[in-house]
Amino acid sequence: MTHFESKPADACGFKEVLYEKGDWVARITINRPFNYNAYSTPALEELTTAFRDAAFDDRISVIVYTGAGHQAFCTGGDVKEYEKLYTARPRDYWKYMRLFRAYIESIVTAGKPVVARLNGMAVGGGNESQMACDLAVMAEHAWIGQVGTRVGSVAAGGATQWLPILIGDRRAREMLLFNGRIPPYQCLEWGLVNRVVPSVTKDGEFIERASPEQIKKAQAEEEGYAIDLTRLDEAVDRLVEQLLQQFPECTRYTKQQVNFWKELSWSQTIGHAADWLALHYASYEPWEGMRAFVEKRKPRYMELRRLAAEGGSSEFVWGPPAGECPECGAQGIPARFTFCGVCGTSLDGAEGGG
Repeated sequence: MTHFESKPADACGFKEVLYEKGDWVARITINRPFNYNAYSTPALEELTTAFRDAAFDDRISVIVYTGAGHQAFCTGGDVKEYEKLYTARPRDYWKYMRLFRAYIESIVTAGKPVVARLNGMAVGGGNESQMACDLAVMAEHAWIGQVGTRVGSVAAGGATQWLPILIGDRRAREMLLFNGRIPPYQCLEWGLVNRVVPSVTKDGEFIERASPEQIKKAQAEEEGYAIDLTRLDEAVDRLVEQLLQQFPECTRYTKQQVNFWKELSWSQTIGHAADWLALHYASYEPWEGMRAFVEKRKPRYMELRRLAAEGGSSEFVWGPPAGECPECGAQGIPARFTFCGVCGTSLDGAEGGG
């Protein structure tokens, strides 16, 4: 047995990822439907392992990547985890980005075609994940979007790098700056996906180009409407069969060649992005944006703008660490504190306090 011998999918022992292998196809599924298939830190490691295993297995020729259920393909990183862990320990976000980088690169450099099966919304890192794939088939009830600037982050994990290549500069800026929803046939027109297939049924019959209202009823399973992914699976299987009828080494090198601009833009920016994002996690914007997400309220965007415009601090939640206690000598007290957090002395009138 060689180091790269094929092994059963269940030997990997995954907890947050479903992994199947058979008939020359590996199927990798983010299994976190309770959280709209947002990947956790452990899930990133499991996904990377799955893609590497599929890449090394000579019994696998095509990889299909999807999410559990029908609500979401993937909604990117777990914002609740970000808010709890990484706004408290920004230095750890740099480490997280190393895991994320390995995950994305495991898709891009798999050496085998990866088909994204978009069974639901692909948002934030979910869109970056599907863009890392070679081909994408999208269900009609799904949509694609970015959320970085809305939650206090920057979509520099593939979106800022690849959207201009994939859909053009102006469209990329629209997605990245507005964070809106791109519906399926617009995704097809723009080149975000290769196929769009019906997924909404009424009394068991598929509806072509379902309306937003019909999609809403189908997701709620009201009035005989439902979501049916049969045609999505059929479309994915057709692509898989076409890919199997090609020479594997020529397919691998074709992927490598086509990846040139994708890998160039990625390699020139991702290290810088990891460092900047880690530093940024220590500032006001991610603290406010991610708390607002967790608390299900609108972020106070204009409050930060007002603070900056009026000479206040839009970088630190309680102002810069400029205060000093005249009683105990404690330093680095946030400028907006009115009492010393060490000895309790009033800071009214103290330099840097108030």
